[in-house]
Amino acid sequence: MIQSLGILVLFLVMVYFMMRGKLTFVISLPLLALGIAVIAGVPWLGDNGILNVVFQEGVVSMAGSYVAVIISAWLGAMMNNTGISKTIIKTAAELGGDKPLLVTILLTAAVSLCYTTIAGLGSVIMIASITVPIMISVGVPSIIAISVFLFAYATGLSLNMANWKYFTDIVGLQFGEVKSFAVILFGITGLMTLVFIFTEFKRNGVKFAWAAEAKQLEVPDLDFQKAPVLSLFTPVIPILLVIGLSVPIIPALFAGIAWCFFTVLLLGRKKNRGVNLSKMLGLATKSAIDGVNDGALGVLSMIVIGMLSKALTHEIVQSVISDSLRKVFPSQMLFFLIFFAVLSPLALYRGPLNVWGIGAGIAALVAAMNIVPVPVVLCCFIACERMQVIGDPTNSHNVWLANYVGTDTLTLLKKVFFYVWITCGLAVTAVGILSTFMWK
Repeated sequence: MIQSLGILVLFLVMVYFMMRGKLTFVISLPLLALGIAVIAGVPWLGDNGILNVVFQEGVVSMAGSYVAVIISAWLGAMMNNTGISKTIIKTAAELGGDKPLLVTILLTAAVSLCYTTIAGLGSVIMIASITVPIMISVGVPSIIAISVFLFAYATGLSLNMANWKYFTDIVGLQFGEVKSFAVILFGITGLMTLVFIFTEFKRNGVKFAWAAEAKQLEVPDLDFQKAPVLSLFTPVIPILLVIGLSVPIIPALFAGIAWCFFTVLLLGRKKNRGVNLSKMLGLATKSAIDGVNDGALGVLSMIVIGMLSKALTHEIVQSVISDSLRKVFPSQMLFFLIFFAVLSPLALYRGPLNVWGIGAGIAALVAAMNIVPVPVVLCCFIACERMQVIGDPTNSHNVWLANYVGTDTLTLLKKVFFYVWITCGLAVTAVGILSTFMWK
């Protein structure tokens, strides 16, 4: 009992320091992993000791996820460097004309499509610096514009294969066991994005048919060579292969890179005479390097999360805290689902339900307890991830977006909170329905 209380106190201290910005999660999670193991009485040396399990095995436990992140970032860099991402955004803006509602919906779809493949702060800065001014220029208030971007971002990430590789590795599942939920989550998040757009447009008096005269930001210069039409399908190639044909995630990402490479090489010459094999090989190499840089934070995150996960699932630690966790997490399915639907805000500020932080280790531990089917555990945590990815004030992309339009992350959180909470509740409901038919 004393050990469990000690672990709880350490956990709360680390959450406090992360919320206050005194410690980053890259530093706090390894300290938490070490502290949990020490408090639980795990020996330092030996095959089952702290040095081997937490620091050796933990660091490499998500190696497959590291690779998926880097390959996905490589594909994302290829899309950026060949103009595919910008062409998708520009095409959506042109189709919308000067109609705020249509422009916003089309840009939402375009951003969502991009983020099925790409991710990271660099891509947010590039794409948001184009899409947000376009929305503002047709009369959409800046706070709504960045909120819509975040919803679109989260919608696309629902089908991001690199993310799903990480999610499933946490609890040792295969993507095929949860791909139905991935598709449903995509639909739920997209639906709530539309609800947010229509509700906030009506509430703020945004004109639905024509542009407002005032412009809050200048639209950036979008004069660039368009990517070939077939190249615009690049982000959906990995999704179709993984979900439709059950191709493994990493080969599917490589297929996306190959599709991008050859469609631009073979079809891009009409739009840009400088396109040739030598140039494309150089661009592919540059994109690979850019991808490593873009994916570095994701790799670091998975390294420290792997350490925490190994610490929490150590048999000695489990024997210390499993009884306490059983009292926290309901064992009956209905109450288990209600627990996550109601408490999904605990994913904020790197909280205990945040699968990109401490919640990853807790998810692995709860899955090992076998109180409900493992896919239910994972998908409930991912349902709460909607709260984190859209609203968490500690996200680097939230900070950048808020600063970009002259507001703050707390104001942004207040704007989206109610909608995201409903999104989490609907996603958890979907988990319950799937559990009835698939995860008994």
